[in-house]
Amino acid sequence: MDESSPPANAKPSSSARGGAGPPRIANARALAEHGLAKLREPALAIAAAGLASAHPGAAVAEVVRLEGDQLVVDGVRHPLDPGDRVVVLGAGKASLAIAAALEEVLGDRLDGGAIAVKGRAEALRHVEVLEADHPLPGERSVAAGRRLMELAAGLNAGDIALCCFTGGSSALSAVPPTGVTVEDKRELHATLLAAGMPIDEMNAVRKHASASKGGRVAELAAPAEVINLTVSDVAHDRLDVLTDPSVPDTTTPQDAIAVLRDYGLWERMPASIRHHLDSAYAASPELDARLIQSVILASGSSVCAAMSAEATARGLASVVLSTTLQGEARWIGATIGNLARESWDRGAPFSPPCALLGCGGEGTVRLGPKAEFGVGGPNQEAALAAAAELAGAPVAALFIDTDGSDGSTDVAGGIVDGTTRGRADEAGLDVRAALLGHRATGALDALGDAVRTGATDTNVNDLFVVVVGED
Repeated sequence: MDESSPPANAKPSSSARGGAGPPRIANARALAEHGLAKLREPALAIAAAGLASAHPGAAVAEVVRLEGDQLVVDGVRHPLDPGDRVVVLGAGKASLAIAAALEEVLGDRLDGGAIAVKGRAEALRHVEVLEADHPLPGERSVAAGRRLMELAAGLNAGDIALCCFTGGSSALSAVPPTGVTVEDKRELHATLLAAGMPIDEMNAVRKHASASKGGRVAELAAPAEVINLTVSDVAHDRLDVLTDPSVPDTTTPQDAIAVLRDYGLWERMPASIRHHLDSAYAASPELDARLIQSVILASGSSVCAAMSAEATARGLASVVLSTTLQGEARWIGATIGNLARESWDRGAPFSPPCALLGCGGEGTVRLGPKAEFGVGGPNQEAALAAAAELAGAPVAALFIDTDGSDGSTDVAGGIVDGTTRGRADEAGLDVRAALLGHRATGALDALGDAVRTGATDTNVNDLFVVVVGED
């Protein structure tokens, strides 16, 4: 563990970290000093190995290089004439780290560009860093999106757009289509987030109610080449969900309308949104696939491989349960907790000592009409739900959002073990009420079990590590 770690109540900075090194669990030492410490410590170390592997900066250095008058990306050569420009366009939680790494690799061969990020960030040498709004889009998000569209439209044949759209870009770069106000666009995003739907369904709606998503940035850039460098924060690594402004769309406006109807949201949509989705302008453009290359720098699978290696080095059998797990967060936590408890109690389905691992899926929370944003998140709820299953068992379970902000809180997630439920009862904490009221942050903070990383400059969705002991 990092002996210089700050205390458990340390607050992460809201600023993006720019060229900082790989992320870490800031309060790891404090989290390992209570409860089942001998199980918490390896769980935290395994998760830390996963987080470090998810940082995209090192991956950029491995797959991007200049060789004379050629830009080489993942083995594909792109000739550059003296007048050809190379620009960076992007938005999202990992875009700053990718752009900073590109500046290190390409130096003065970069001809500018812009990225949209959450919170203030250090300036880059060649690329504009635009502060925008998240998790709900606002005026700054619109301004950032329009700047990206402007830069894309200024490219010509022979130019290259290095696009780094990653998780969070839907809010950070959000340009409403003609006839839709910023307020209506914001209401759409808020309604979708509260509905607890999977990200692919959410994005099917958002990109057809947009002037920049669904491949429209790539359309503006053509006939310039587009090279996508992204980090996967969705199950099955679907490119048109990961980097939808700059790849061909696989959904239709009819898909978007069907999602809204299936969730009973169509009539709740602002009239401008319904009118747009019903119009011909909602259809995504046809793109020339020959002008587009896409590289996934980090994914749930690569993170699980790194965690498995760390678990093995610690003498634990590693089991990757899933890289695509989706659903209600409380169900995910309870199910994983149940599997861990049964493995300890009966030696099956997994033989202890072992580590049950997962990364790349995404838990959701369905908010009721009176629930609030900002007091919890899916990984925190998964942790509390697991705690109920683990009471008395020699198991430690950690659940975090790899971007460092679970829900819209400054907490990445939570770590619990077989003592958590008893400690909560002794402290007079009603864990069930915290779950039902979506107030997980307060409960985890009171227990000293809230995991904090600060901004990680990456996002490969949700990560969990469960260490099952023998006694």
